[in-house]
Amino acid sequence: MSYDLFIGDKTLSSWSLRGWLLFQKFGIPFTEHAIGMYQGTMSQDMKPLFPARTVPVMRTPEGHIVQDTLAMAETLNDRHPDAGMWPTDAGARAFARWITAEMHSGFGALRGACPMNLQRIWLGFEPSDAVLADLARLETLWGQARAAYGQNGPWLFGDYSIADVFYAPVATRIITHKLPVSDMAMDYARTHINDPAFLKWREGALTEDYGDTFKGSYQLPLDWTPWPESLWS
Repeated sequence: MSYDLFIGDKTLSSWSLRGWLLFQKFGIPFTEHAIGMYQGTMSQDMKPLFPARTVPVMRTPEGHIVQDTLAMAETLNDRHPDAGMWPTDAGARAFARWITAEMHSGFGALRGACPMNLQRIWLGFEPSDAVLADLARLETLWGQARAAYGQNGPWLFGDYSIADVFYAPVATRIITHKLPVSDMAMDYARTHINDPAFLKWREGALTEDYGDTFKGSYQLPLDWTPWPESLWS
């Protein structure tokens, strides 16, 4: 039984990273397909996936189309109950669902000002008050998860869960924009970007060529250094 997963690029598409990790981290077989987000073929590529219109999209072995990473996560959890996608403890599971949903619907300032970029580390980025407020909220949620449920492993709830999938792109944003966070938050971000699954994804990102500039808001008026050589400078 294998799924089809349709994603955008690997450098910029944070939602695609989420969808890919849902399969890769929980050992669910899938075939990866590229959608031409920046090649002018996206509409054509998406036609067989109607009514989906954004990536990522998954197609089940039975041919059902599912768009949206939260819907994908819950569908896969229903279909693969032994994969361990949510924490087993009821309290931890409830909190994991809470903070996953909050990530899915919130943190607009952080997302808007600090898009994912796995090729560049921006130098001199100054976070706004709204971004700092989002970072403070991250500190609260991550700190509570780690303190209450994460003592037996490096992830938010000890073992890797759907919650970690949803916060993976945020971990990259912390690195890419050199955001001011606590040691706890930085350690969690480092756990993500040093994880073998993420490293496999990033290998693909490092091969993508956008020429001299990135699209729209992905291009900031700042100097930059590349991933990963300057990662900790």
